[in-house]
Amino acid sequence: MTIESLQRDVVRALRQVYDPEIPVNIYDLGLIYEIKIDEDHKVSIKMTLTAPNCPLADDLVENVYEAVKDVPGVTDTAIELVFEPEWDKSRMSEEALAELGWL
Repeated sequence: MTIESLQRDVVRALRQVYDPEIPVNIYDLGLIYEIKIDEDHKVSIKMTLTAPNCPLADDLVENVYEAVKDVPGVTDTAIELVFEPEWDKSRMSEEALAELGWL
């Protein structure tokens, strides 16, 4: 398995995780800032939240961790929650904007 194919599988898994307050997956919502995969197939993700005081932050981070660790080929997973840069809707995909009627 190549790192590129593993990257595609990780993104596919992230698209199955939804923000509990917004009916859009976290990847298209723009909450994933960085995905790094090393030669040993360890995945490191930097992600944010739509608001720093989100009461469901722990659940969302846990959902991301579970989704990524279950991807075949992933040997380890680390999630880092960051708030710089601050999230805004410009990070959203066109599909997400259309789904929410924001286009």
